[in-house]
Amino acid sequence: MSKIIWIDDEVDLLKPHIVFLENKGYKVSPVNNVNEALEMIEKENFQLALLDENMPGISGLEAIPMIKNIDSAIKIVMVTKNEEELIMEQAIGSQIADYILKPVNPNQILLSLKKNLQEETLIEQKTILEYQQEFRNLSMELSYLKTYQEWAEYYKKILNWEIKFDKVFDNEFSDLLQSQKEEANIQFGKFIEKNYEHWLNSSDKPMMSHTLFKDKIKPEVEKDKVLLLMIDNLRYDQWKVIEPLFTKFYQKTSEDYYYSILPTATQYARNAFFAGLMPSEIEKRFPQYWINDNEDGNKNEHERDFLEDQMKRLGLSGKSMKYLKILNADFERKILEDFNQHKNNDLLVIVYNFIDILSHAKTDNVIVNQLIRDDKTFRSLTYNWFENSSLLKIIKQAAENGFKLVITTDHGTIYVKKPSKVVGDRETSTNIRYKTGRSLTYENNDVWAISNPEKLFLPKGNLSSKYIFAKNNTFLAYPKNYNHFVNYYKETYQHGGISLEECIIPISILEPK
Repeated sequence: MSKIIWIDDEVDLLKPHIVFLENKGYKVSPVNNVNEALEMIEKENFQLALLDENMPGISGLEAIPMIKNIDSAIKIVMVTKNEEELIMEQAIGSQIADYILKPVNPNQILLSLKKNLQEETLIEQKTILEYQQEFRNLSMELSYLKTYQEWAEYYKKILNWEIKFDKVFDNEFSDLLQSQKEEANIQFGKFIEKNYEHWLNSSDKPMMSHTLFKDKIKPEVEKDKVLLLMIDNLRYDQWKVIEPLFTKFYQKTSEDYYYSILPTATQYARNAFFAGLMPSEIEKRFPQYWINDNEDGNKNEHERDFLEDQMKRLGLSGKSMKYLKILNADFERKILEDFNQHKNNDLLVIVYNFIDILSHAKTDNVIVNQLIRDDKTFRSLTYNWFENSSLLKIIKQAAENGFKLVITTDHGTIYVKKPSKVVGDRETSTNIRYKTGRSLTYENNDVWAISNPEKLFLPKGNLSSKYIFAKNNTFLAYPKNYNHFVNYYKETYQHGGISLEECIIPISILEPK
């Protein structure tokens, strides 16, 4: 039973309201002055205080910090007949939970109590009930998905449920949803195998890494000053969670999805985005820049060169462009301090590597591994980082300087659980979700194997090179030191393969408020 203290100098007149609330299951303690109320709050544990704003002696506004000093967790609902905006602002600024105007209606009070004391329980009950009703529809719909549009919409339905379940304590239904997503990923792997090559040779295809700049960003640069924010390794669910942080300064004008090319890895997908070309086309056009998997060197060192070349091909060479890559917090702060130096560019590109660093840290850092236990905690930590980052201050500066904002990514990432054995020679690439090499032995059901990489516009390290892509939540493990390898990589975040999380990713366009 929730305990309420009602502080009002005319509390005796509120007896009918108190009886009404007690009949609804609340225990209400009435008191007619602040001093007596403070003594009661010191002795008893109240969940919420109904507080009259206009009382003789200590007023309601003056009482708020006194109450919070005794019990910081207590929620305060201000009750007043004063409609002055200044009073409302002062009360809200004091972090009250709600604001009710007199004369009060019993149901109005009841609604405020439910919102402040039972919201989590009510949301949980409603979410579970709605998912139970939707479960069968999601299962049936999976059997009929045939197009890339249908797959994208289905995936967005799944991740919307995931985000809703972040607020639900009961893990039973969350686990059921995860099972549905795993089954969806199994079918999605088959869909990609059947359609991917066709997409690359047809006009009937989704927006993809190598077409995204031309299709979505070029039209914006032609019209407006644009800040292009490329958040490396950003999944669609993470974007939906952090989106409210950006819409403090911007309003969203469009949101779309696109499909990352394979491999869903930075070396391939992000280079394809900036070049507007598939990897084998980049290798032919820029043989001095392209570095194969088995070769040493920074494989994303020439993104600026690729973008400048693409802008020339698209007729944007007259537009001024600045490219910045944020790899640490110090450089992030420096960009904020030096923003005025960049504000006159037609296109300001910021590559932001935090999420990629965080996902790799789960593999290599014990503390981060404990912090990120699943997708829910990964979303939460992503939100907390962005909320307190200098990047948001950069975004605020961009809005104030009239930049349109385009937010996207190069690929997503998946929480891997199932090891699959693969054998290769010394030239085989080391990625956990895809491999390229000459002599590859693998478990057929777990991967999509490509014997002719040129058909997928992928470079060949040598004449007999092939590629394999892990599907669903599989990761590729060598038989040598197998148990150590599996224990090291199991339940970590990896990318490069085929899954909804890696392949279907967001592109949003926003305008300054």
